[in-house]
Amino acid sequence: MDSLPLDVSHPAVRDYLSLVRLQVLTPLSLLINIATLLVCSVIVKPSAGSIIKSHPTSISPSPNLIAAYIVAIFLGQIGYCILLVIARKPETKTTLVKGVGLSLVFANWLMAIWAICWILEFFLLSTILLGLLTLCLLFSNIALLTYHPPTSARPLDTALIHAPLRFFLILPLSLLFPYSLFITLGLYYSPSHPEDYGRFAWPGFGVTFGANLIGLVVILMRSDIVWAVAATWICASIWSARPKPGPVYITVILFTVLHPLALFGTLLYRRITGLEGRIALPTDEEHDTGAPNGRGPREVDAEGLWGTG
Repeated sequence: MDSLPLDVSHPAVRDYLSLVRLQVLTPLSLLINIATLLVCSVIVKPSAGSIIKSHPTSISPSPNLIAAYIVAIFLGQIGYCILLVIARKPETKTTLVKGVGLSLVFANWLMAIWAICWILEFFLLSTILLGLLTLCLLFSNIALLTYHPPTSARPLDTALIHAPLRFFLILPLSLLFPYSLFITLGLYYSPSHPEDYGRFAWPGFGVTFGANLIGLVVILMRSDIVWAVAATWICASIWSARPKPGPVYITVILFTVLHPLALFGTLLYRRITGLEGRIALPTDEEHDTGAPNGRGPREVDAEGLWGTG
């Protein structure tokens, strides 16, 4: 490192090297994840989908809908990788390097290893890997929302960073981890005895109700479109795989309706209250206050304050 014509101890240089590292490692981890899941889903027998069918539980999803969900995750990550290369704004680069960092790389590796363990029917190890995957994605999403929240000033950041990371999180959090845990604990029935589908109905109800209630709260508080779409998708994947015990079936059908309604309701409420707020503004700001740049007496020059003007 001493032979490099750069001062690698400088923060800007370190951030640049971190970005270059992400530009290499993130697409590589994504390609490995895609290749592994394709092999485990299409080539290897038993495939990942057939294992789901051979271990039915009260929350078993439709393999086809889950496969489509995973394809959507991969498409979002492709957009993320493109943004890694074309990003020019310092705020975007900071979000990529310090908000996400290597979390997405680790998440892709964990999912690829999980797919291998899943087809080998190492269910305990699969559950542990899914738990680590959930924690990894949860950490990155919390870091993004806390230190690099989405803003309308950078719509690409919202669409290609926040949305793919949150969409990825909801899959193991709401479905894959509890489903793998059910199998590990023996809370499944034999497909040769479909009349036993009502067994373990209440653990399934607890999982689906709890996960969807959390999602509903997030949607109501944040008007989160991504969470609403993902949670509705997961619910549809569960009730479309039949048979299902009554408590689980009714719960996922109910939340399939509630999630979009909550989203539309919060968006409508924000629009109405926003319009009322603009109508109720005092007319003093329409007059010249004598402040520089035409700002009102209570307005703050944020760009000047942060030195970005």
